[in-house]
Amino acid sequence: MRWVTSACVGFVRACVAFAVVMLVPAVWAAAVALWIWWGANPWSWIAPVIWAGIATFALSRPVCRMIRALVTQWTNTVIPGGYRQTGPVTRMSTGYWWNGFSYSRSSKDARQELRWRTWRSDPATWRDLRFTVIAPFTIGVVVAIPLAAVVAAVFWFPGFVVVTVASAPYAWRCVAPVAVRLLRPSPAMRVDELTAQRADTTIAQAAEIRRIERDLHDGAQARLVALGLSLATAEKLMETDPAQAKALLQDARVGAATSLTELRDLVKGISPPVLTERGLVDAVRAFALDSPLETTVSAHGDVRLDPPIESAVYFGVVELLTNAVKHAHATRARITIARDDTGLVVEVADNGQGGAIVRADGGLAGLRRRLAAFDGTCEITSPAGGPTRATMVVPCESL
Repeated sequence: MRWVTSACVGFVRACVAFAVVMLVPAVWAAAVALWIWWGANPWSWIAPVIWAGIATFALSRPVCRMIRALVTQWTNTVIPGGYRQTGPVTRMSTGYWWNGFSYSRSSKDARQELRWRTWRSDPATWRDLRFTVIAPFTIGVVVAIPLAAVVAAVFWFPGFVVVTVASAPYAWRCVAPVAVRLLRPSPAMRVDELTAQRADTTIAQAAEIRRIERDLHDGAQARLVALGLSLATAEKLMETDPAQAKALLQDARVGAATSLTELRDLVKGISPPVLTERGLVDAVRAFALDSPLETTVSAHGDVRLDPPIESAVYFGVVELLTNAVKHAHATRARITIARDDTGLVVEVADNGQGGAIVRADGGLAGLRRRLAAFDGTCEITSPAGGPTRATMVVPCESL
């Protein structure tokens, strides 16, 4: 029974892998069929070839994303995408928008041109295209063995069922090594990526220090200065106007309590005490209890990590839940935290209206930069109308 179950699971996985890697060959087969249908004359091939070439470029990245997702789901092996992120666009005093390369009349046009330039110059684009071309002749051939055996058993000789049962548990296993070999970022790209991550981390830390300084200056520091003035005035009025001095002391006590509350909130925003004392899971559960969402938290395995990683993942969860309330108008959320031999996987799902967009200067981009310092990733699926699902992955090398 165990072997039969393994064969059934393997056959399904082989079918899924075959369908994904053969998407582009199917497009070219359709182009050839269209050319033959048009009469196969010497010039009728131009339009189908152009159409198939455009479709190949358009499908290469989705195909590679699906392969990465399948490898992660089946083997818990995370293959970084290594895609370049588009930068921000800026509105100039003339009313035009600057994207770092050219001016446009609207932000939409500026972003569209920037996305095109980034996609065209991204080495990951050509790496995906290479995989799309090679995969049908490597992965496609291997995973087709149990499928071809089934076809042969139906139309020719039933004994080929043995070939299907024998090959199905193993045929799909070629997906992971081939994908890792062809889709993994090169060492040079990794160096560039780490350099960019270090710069982003430095910028984020500087911004966080400025925020803390501003909160201290505008909040607790101002209240403490006012508290000192009130105490000095009360000291002078103690003998001449005890009632006024008593009122000032009462105000000073209220100010001291308020300052203490602000300092506690500030410390909680930097590093929540429950996160330091009890770890990631309890900190997420504590935040979920304070959230207006109906939130369920489930954890699997030992998820106590190094403090910097716990902090990055915790504030990632906070960002996602805050967006679910503020922008998606969600009412329910589900958080799943799991750790195994390959790394940490945290999934946050909500029933909001969806449509989440990762902007270069937004909170989701900051979340990705925070995780990238530990080789972590954050994949967000948020179709219009919802639901939204975000998956944060930190590989075991960082844990």
